[in-house]
Amino acid sequence: MAQLHPDDVTFTAIRAQGAGGQNVNKVSSAIHLRFDIRASRLPDSLKEKLLASSDQRINKDGVIIIKAQQYRTQEQNRHDALQRLQAMLDAANITIKARKATKPTWGSQQRRLAGKCNRGSIKAMRGKVDY
Repeated sequence: MAQLHPDDVTFTAIRAQGAGGQNVNKVSSAIHLRFDIRASRLPDSLKEKLLASSDQRINKDGVIIIKAQQYRTQEQNRHDALQRLQAMLDAANITIKARKATKPTWGSQQRRLAGKCNRGSIKAMRGKVDY
């Protein structure tokens, strides 16, 4: 799990969209989170994975922009944006284990061939009966 440094993340308060009556027009409760991948303190391997990903939240300058406006308070939206960024970093940090080719055992080969032979004899019995 990659650790985020607080200085790498920039928050901007903006007005939220959608329903909310007068409150939505007065209060800047939504949060824009900006995270510059190249200038961050992340390991170089993780930076490369993030920059190579085709996530639409990463712009061409290598900056992750997350807009959080689900909650009514800035603090909850800030926490939500940080969680989403951390989830994005964790997903990029997963390494897929390389598959090693294995040879089937002698016993498994014999069972497979016996099953094929058995199935073939069942199908051979379906032919026309000769009296």
